[in-house]
Amino acid sequence: MTRSLLGIDKVTPVYLDQTSFTETGYPDLEELKLGHLSIPIDGSVQALVPFLGRKYSFPYISAVDVIKGRADRNILEGAIVIVGTSSKGLVDLRPTPVGKQYPGVEVHANMIAGILDQSIKKRPAFTLGAEFLQLLLTGVVLAVLLPLLSPIMAASATLFVLVLSILVNYAFWEFANLVLPLASLVVMLAVIFLLNMSYGFFIERRGKGQLSTLFGQYVPPELVDEMNIDPTTYTQQAQSREMTVFFTDVRNFTSISEGLSPDELSDLMDEYLSPMTKLIHENLGTIDKYMGDAIMAFWGAPLDDPDHARHALITGLAMLERLNAIREEFKERGWPEIRIGVGINTGEMSVGDMGSQFRMAYTVLGDAVNLGSRLEGLTKSYGVEIIVSESTKAAVDDFVYRKLDIVKVKGKDQPIAIYEPLAQVSEVSDDELKELVLHEQAIKNYLNQDWDVSESQFRNLLTLSPEMKLYQLYIDRIAEFRLNPPADDWDGVYTHTTK
Repeated sequence: MTRSLLGIDKVTPVYLDQTSFTETGYPDLEELKLGHLSIPIDGSVQALVPFLGRKYSFPYISAVDVIKGRADRNILEGAIVIVGTSSKGLVDLRPTPVGKQYPGVEVHANMIAGILDQSIKKRPAFTLGAEFLQLLLTGVVLAVLLPLLSPIMAASATLFVLVLSILVNYAFWEFANLVLPLASLVVMLAVIFLLNMSYGFFIERRGKGQLSTLFGQYVPPELVDEMNIDPTTYTQQAQSREMTVFFTDVRNFTSISEGLSPDELSDLMDEYLSPMTKLIHENLGTIDKYMGDAIMAFWGAPLDDPDHARHALITGLAMLERLNAIREEFKERGWPEIRIGVGINTGEMSVGDMGSQFRMAYTVLGDAVNLGSRLEGLTKSYGVEIIVSESTKAAVDDFVYRKLDIVKVKGKDQPIAIYEPLAQVSEVSDDELKELVLHEQAIKNYLNQDWDVSESQFRNLLTLSPEMKLYQLYIDRIAEFRLNPPADDWDGVYTHTTK
């Protein structure tokens, strides 16, 4: 019909490659030429129908109107007329991409229009190679990129590639009349994304499970949840960090345990250790171990904590306050009163999984740890409940401290100043501040070996606070130094020979 319209006598086949023959013995056809017009076809001599739209995209005229002369001559004059049927009973309705019941005669009309306006889409043989290359490049890029991205970024990257591929495909369709496969690319993108997410989910879940197993016994669940955000950041391998270590011990625990039955002792320790442990967890601490009635904890690992010294100090003071309520509860149950000592030190420590091939534990080691333990032991000697080192005092400088002494603890040659933390500056009364000033003057005179003035000041302090064993300790020392004066090079350091 197109040849008749254009007055073309000959259809010229164009072959893909004259030297390449198929199994039939003929080379593949690429297109048919009608003069200056081209009809793209594939190796099976099939062409893609360029549908203009849904049915009735072309004018329909009833055959009855034509026979009876009622048809509009202006529509028919100079037009290509295709005679066909469109009613359901005549069985010429076909399923097409633009309609489930599309008149077969209109398919021919779309094809003729496509030939005339050269809108028939091309699907040459090289599209198979283009599809393979597109799948290969896109697949490799996504397979390498997605595992490196977070889930949100991976989804965004996949969506970007999908939208870009659709736009490129549409551009070839619209402007080059070239049909490139799209379904295979969409399926591949979906499969790669789902596989990556599934793999990441199971790996991350396994990593979180391992993290919970590794650290769940040391830190509270909420900290494990925070660590699960980036599990790769945390490790049990030994490393050196500045941290704060914390020791607490029940005074006279042997005497207490002797007066209780095993069940009562177990209940007492549970009633004591549970609230103490809760306070450590609430202040971001890590439980190292329970040693009978003693607790060892540390701050600064596995979770980084810039305020590790402050959190440890707040925990120690909170324990002493909580202990007052525990004593009342124990009194009501007929249990003995318990008192504790707390030692806190800040310094460089080794932290990680340590032990032997038979048993490992996540713990801290080093001189700073040993000093923390010694400070807890010194609380008995000085009659105070909590002692911190000068490094902890320097790290938390908004608290008020009472200077206790300059000492050498067992196992260390380097003298250190030790302090009793009282409270934050805003919470200390004027009377307490006056007493601290007098105490500092008494310590200064003691170090200058001005025994009479120092003794007088300590006796005045003892009158103000008779319960303070510290003041009587210095009075006794001064009495001893009067009998046995210190050496000429005495620097005021007191050496403790017991732990």
